[in-house]
Amino acid sequence: MPPEAHIGERQQALLAHIRSHGSGQVESLADQFEVTPQTIRRDLNILCNRKLLQRVHGGAVAPDDTAPYGPEPANLDYATRLVINMEGKDRIGKMTSRIIPAGASMFINIGTTTERVAYHLTKHSGLLVITNNINIANTLRRSKAIRVMTAGGLVRHEDGGIVGDATEEFIDRFKVDYAVIGCSALDEDGTILEFDVREVRVAQSIIRNARSVILVADSTKFQRKAPVRLGSLAQVDYFVSDQPPPQAVLEYCAAIGVHVVGDGPGDG
Repeated sequence: MPPEAHIGERQQALLAHIRSHGSGQVESLADQFEVTPQTIRRDLNILCNRKLLQRVHGGAVAPDDTAPYGPEPANLDYATRLVINMEGKDRIGKMTSRIIPAGASMFINIGTTTERVAYHLTKHSGLLVITNNINIANTLRRSKAIRVMTAGGLVRHEDGGIVGDATEEFIDRFKVDYAVIGCSALDEDGTILEFDVREVRVAQSIIRNARSVILVADSTKFQRKAPVRLGSLAQVDYFVSDQPPPQAVLEYCAAIGVHVVGDGPGDG
Protein backbone atom coordinates (compact mmCIF):
# COMPACT_ATOMS: atom_id res chain seq x y z
CA MET A 1 0.00 0.00 0.00
CA PRO A 2 1.53 3.39 -1.00
CA PRO A 3 2.39 5.74 1.90
CA GLU A 4 -0.03 8.36 0.47
CA ALA A 5 -2.98 5.99 1.05
CA HIS A 6 -5.49 6.84 3.79
CA ILE A 7 -4.39 10.39 4.48
CA GLY A 8 -6.98 13.17 4.69
CA GLU A 9 -7.73 15.81 2.08
CA ARG A 10 -5.98 18.57 4.05
CA GLN A 11 -2.91 16.38 4.53
CA GLN A 12 -2.87 15.62 0.79
CA ALA A 13 -3.06 19.34 0.03
CA LEU A 14 -0.35 20.04 2.58
CA LEU A 15 1.88 17.37 1.04
CA ALA A 16 1.32 18.75 -2.46
CA HIS A 17 2.11 22.29 -1.28
CA ILE A 18 5.41 21.32 0.37
CA ARG A 19 6.42 19.15 -2.58
CA SER A 20 5.79 22.06 -4.96
CA HIS A 21 7.69 24.57 -2.81
CA GLY A 22 10.37 22.25 -1.37
CA SER A 23 9.63 23.22 2.25
CA GLY A 24 7.07 24.79 4.57
CA GLN A 25 7.01 26.48 7.98
CA VAL A 26 4.30 25.73 10.55
CA GLU A 27 3.11 29.31 11.09
CA SER A 28 2.78 30.20 7.40
CA LEU A 29 1.12 26.85 6.63
CA ALA A 30 -1.39 27.42 9.44
CA ASP A 31 -2.30 30.82 7.94
CA GLN A 32 -2.62 29.41 4.44
CA PHE A 33 -4.76 26.41 5.42
CA GLU A 34 -6.70 28.43 8.02
CA VAL A 35 -6.09 26.00 10.87
CA THR A 36 -4.12 26.20 14.11
CA PRO A 37 -0.36 25.60 14.24
CA GLN A 38 -1.08 22.55 16.45
CA THR A 39 -3.16 21.04 13.63
CA ILE A 40 -0.37 21.63 11.11
CA ARG A 41 2.16 20.02 13.46
CA ARG A 42 -0.05 16.94 13.81
CA ASP A 43 -0.46 16.72 10.03
CA LEU A 44 3.28 17.10 9.49
CA ASN A 45 4.00 14.39 12.04
CA ILE A 46 1.67 12.00 10.21
CA LEU A 47 3.30 12.78 6.84
CA CYS A 48 6.81 12.49 8.27
CA ASN A 49 6.01 9.19 10.00
CA ARG A 50 5.01 7.87 6.57
CA LYS A 51 8.36 9.12 5.16
CA LEU A 52 6.55 11.48 2.80
CA LEU A 53 8.24 14.54 4.32
CA GLN A 54 11.24 15.23 6.51
CA ARG A 55 10.76 17.19 9.74
CA VAL A 56 13.01 20.22 10.30
CA HIS A 57 13.06 22.95 12.92
CA GLY A 58 9.80 24.90 12.57
CA GLY A 59 8.35 22.88 9.70
CA ALA A 60 9.12 20.19 7.12
CA VAL A 61 10.89 19.70 3.80
CA ALA A 62 10.27 17.48 0.81
CA PRO A 63 12.72 14.57 0.48
CA ASP A 64 15.36 15.00 -2.22
CA ASP A 65 13.60 12.70 -4.69
CA THR A 66 10.33 14.70 -4.61
CA ALA A 67 11.50 18.30 -4.24
CA PRO A 68 10.88 20.52 -7.30
CA TYR A 69 14.33 21.39 -8.55
CA GLY A 70 13.79 20.82 -12.26
CA PRO A 71 15.36 18.17 -14.49
CA GLU A 72 18.79 18.26 -12.83
CA PRO A 73 19.36 16.99 -9.27
CA ALA A 74 19.94 19.92 -6.91
CA ASN A 75 20.53 20.53 -3.25
CA LEU A 76 17.92 21.86 -0.84
CA ASP A 77 17.94 25.64 -0.62
CA TYR A 78 20.30 27.25 1.89
CA ALA A 79 17.59 28.49 4.28
CA THR A 80 16.15 24.98 4.52
CA ARG A 81 19.57 23.38 5.06
CA LEU A 82 20.27 25.85 7.87
CA VAL A 83 17.34 24.55 9.94
CA ILE A 84 17.73 20.83 9.24
CA ASN A 85 19.14 19.10 12.35
CA MET A 86 20.46 22.36 13.81
CA GLU A 87 21.29 20.81 17.19
CA GLY A 88 23.14 17.89 15.61
CA LYS A 89 25.24 20.20 13.42
CA ASP A 90 26.09 22.34 16.43
CA ARG A 91 27.32 19.28 18.34
CA ILE A 92 29.44 18.35 15.33
CA GLY A 93 30.90 21.85 15.31
CA LYS A 94 31.80 21.57 18.98
CA MET A 95 33.39 18.12 18.63
CA THR A 96 35.38 19.15 15.57
CA SER A 97 36.72 22.29 17.24
CA ARG A 98 38.29 20.07 19.91
CA ILE A 99 40.34 18.26 17.25
CA ILE A 100 41.92 21.48 15.98
CA PRO A 101 44.86 22.72 18.12
CA ALA A 102 45.84 26.35 18.60
CA GLY A 103 48.23 27.62 15.95
CA ALA A 104 47.00 25.27 13.21
CA SER A 105 46.54 26.14 9.55
CA MET A 106 43.41 24.85 7.86
CA PHE A 107 40.89 24.90 5.05
CA ILE A 108 37.14 25.02 5.74
CA ASN A 109 34.83 24.54 2.76
CA ILE A 110 31.18 25.15 1.88
CA GLY A 111 28.31 23.88 4.04
CA THR A 112 25.98 24.61 6.94
CA THR A 113 27.80 22.03 9.10
CA THR A 114 31.24 23.48 8.38
CA GLU A 115 29.79 26.87 9.33
CA ARG A 116 29.04 25.52 12.81
CA VAL A 117 32.66 24.32 13.04
CA ALA A 118 33.80 27.86 12.27
CA TYR A 119 31.49 29.24 14.96
CA HIS A 120 33.08 26.98 17.58
CA LEU A 121 36.60 27.91 16.46
CA THR A 122 36.17 31.61 17.23
CA LYS A 123 37.82 31.28 20.65
CA HIS A 124 40.89 29.47 19.25
CA SER A 125 44.11 31.43 18.92
CA GLY A 126 46.78 31.55 16.26
CA LEU A 127 44.73 29.85 13.52
CA LEU A 128 45.15 30.47 9.82
CA VAL A 129 41.82 29.67 8.12
CA ILE A 130 41.53 29.57 4.33
CA THR A 131 37.96 29.27 3.11
CA ASN A 132 35.79 29.38 0.00
CA ASN A 133 32.73 30.21 2.11
CA ILE A 134 31.81 33.87 2.68
CA ASN A 135 29.67 32.97 5.73
CA ILE A 136 32.68 31.35 7.42
CA ALA A 137 34.93 34.32 6.65
CA ASN A 138 32.31 36.63 8.14
CA THR A 139 32.05 34.49 11.30
CA LEU A 140 35.80 34.31 11.89
CA ARG A 141 36.76 37.88 10.92
CA ARG A 142 35.53 39.08 14.33
CA SER A 143 38.22 37.04 16.08
CA LYS A 144 41.47 39.03 16.18
CA ALA A 145 43.42 35.89 17.12
CA ILE A 146 42.52 34.19 13.80
CA ARG A 147 43.85 35.09 10.36
CA VAL A 148 41.30 34.53 7.60
CA MET A 149 41.94 34.22 3.87
CA THR A 150 39.18 33.88 1.27
CA ALA A 151 39.60 32.27 -2.13
CA GLY A 152 38.78 34.14 -5.30
CA GLY A 153 36.22 32.83 -7.76
CA LEU A 154 32.50 32.88 -8.50
CA VAL A 155 30.30 33.59 -5.45
CA ARG A 156 27.11 31.51 -5.44
CA HIS A 157 24.17 33.79 -4.67
CA GLU A 158 22.23 31.07 -2.87
CA ASP A 159 24.71 30.25 -0.09
CA GLY A 160 27.88 32.37 -0.31
CA GLY A 161 30.04 29.50 -1.54
CA ILE A 162 32.97 30.39 -3.81
CA VAL A 163 33.74 28.05 -6.72
CA GLY A 164 35.46 27.89 -10.08
CA ASP A 165 38.91 27.57 -11.66
CA ALA A 166 40.29 30.60 -9.80
CA THR A 167 39.22 29.04 -6.50
CA GLU A 168 41.04 25.80 -7.27
CA GLU A 169 44.17 27.66 -8.30
CA PHE A 170 44.13 29.65 -5.07
CA ILE A 171 43.74 26.53 -2.90
CA ASP A 172 46.60 24.82 -4.74
CA ARG A 173 49.02 27.47 -3.48
CA PHE A 174 48.83 26.17 0.08
CA LYS A 175 49.67 23.11 2.16
CA VAL A 176 47.88 23.18 5.52
CA ASP A 177 47.55 21.07 8.66
CA TYR A 178 43.81 20.35 8.49
CA ALA A 179 40.91 20.43 6.05
CA VAL A 180 37.34 20.49 7.31
CA ILE A 181 34.95 19.41 4.55
CA GLY A 182 31.23 18.75 4.42
CA CYS A 183 29.10 16.74 2.01
CA SER A 184 25.52 16.42 0.79
CA ALA A 185 25.32 12.64 1.08
CA LEU A 186 27.37 9.64 2.19
CA ASP A 187 26.90 6.16 0.73
CA GLU A 188 27.33 3.02 2.81
CA ASP A 189 30.30 2.06 0.62
CA GLY A 190 32.12 5.17 1.86
CA THR A 191 31.55 7.35 -1.21
CA ILE A 192 31.28 11.07 -0.39
CA LEU A 193 28.76 12.83 -2.63
CA GLU A 194 27.79 16.37 -3.66
CA PHE A 195 25.52 18.17 -6.14
CA ASP A 196 27.75 20.83 -7.74
CA VAL A 197 30.67 19.69 -9.93
CA ARG A 198 32.42 23.04 -9.42
CA GLU A 199 32.18 22.69 -5.64
CA VAL A 200 33.51 19.13 -5.85
CA ARG A 201 36.59 20.19 -7.82
CA VAL A 202 37.45 22.77 -5.15
CA ALA A 203 36.85 20.25 -2.34
CA GLN A 204 39.13 17.74 -4.06
CA SER A 205 41.85 20.39 -4.23
CA ILE A 206 41.32 21.07 -0.52
CA ILE A 207 41.77 17.36 0.28
CA ARG A 208 44.96 17.14 -1.81
CA ASN A 209 46.53 20.06 0.00
CA ALA A 210 45.82 19.11 3.62
CA ARG A 211 47.89 16.86 5.87
CA SER A 212 44.80 15.71 7.81
CA VAL A 213 41.20 15.68 6.52
CA ILE A 214 38.10 15.94 8.74
CA LEU A 215 34.73 15.07 7.21
CA VAL A 216 31.77 16.59 9.06
CA ALA A 217 28.35 15.17 8.18
CA ASP A 218 25.21 15.03 10.26
CA SER A 219 23.02 11.94 10.38
CA THR A 220 20.58 13.17 7.70
CA LYS A 221 23.37 12.66 5.13
CA PHE A 222 23.09 8.88 5.66
CA GLN A 223 19.63 8.90 4.05
CA ARG A 224 20.25 11.43 1.28
CA LYS A 225 21.40 10.97 -2.31
CA ALA A 226 23.54 13.21 -4.52
CA PRO A 227 24.94 12.54 -8.00
CA VAL A 228 28.54 13.84 -7.99
CA ARG A 229 31.38 11.82 -6.47
CA LEU A 230 33.61 13.99 -4.29
CA GLY A 231 35.82 11.23 -2.96
CA SER A 232 35.91 8.42 -0.43
CA LEU A 233 36.20 7.95 3.31
CA ALA A 234 39.56 6.37 2.47
CA GLN A 235 40.82 9.95 1.93
CA VAL A 236 39.63 11.05 5.38
CA ASP A 237 41.38 10.92 8.76
CA TYR A 238 38.44 11.90 10.99
CA PHE A 239 34.71 11.45 10.44
CA VAL A 240 32.59 13.56 12.82
CA SER A 241 28.81 13.06 13.06
CA ASP A 242 26.03 13.66 15.56
CA GLN A 243 24.92 10.00 15.58
CA PRO A 244 26.66 6.68 14.94
CA PRO A 245 26.88 5.98 11.20
CA PRO A 246 25.27 2.87 9.67
CA GLN A 247 27.04 -0.35 10.65
CA ALA A 248 28.50 -0.80 7.17
CA VAL A 249 30.11 2.66 7.36
CA LEU A 250 31.46 1.97 10.86
CA GLU A 251 33.01 -1.30 9.69
CA TYR A 252 34.53 0.38 6.63
CA CYS A 253 36.01 3.16 8.78
CA ALA A 254 37.48 0.60 11.17
CA ALA A 255 39.00 -1.35 8.27
CA ILE A 256 40.73 1.68 6.71
CA GLY A 257 41.69 3.43 9.97
CA VAL A 258 39.32 6.42 9.90
CA HIS A 259 38.80 7.87 13.38
CA VAL A 260 35.02 8.17 13.98
CA VAL A 261 33.94 10.90 16.40
CA GLY A 262 30.30 11.24 17.45
CA ASP A 263 27.57 10.91 20.06
CA GLY A 264 27.47 7.16 20.38
CA PRO A 265 29.30 3.83 19.89
CA GLY A 266 32.48 4.10 17.88
CA ASP A 267 33.38 7.48 19.37
CA GLY A 268 36.97 8.30 19.87
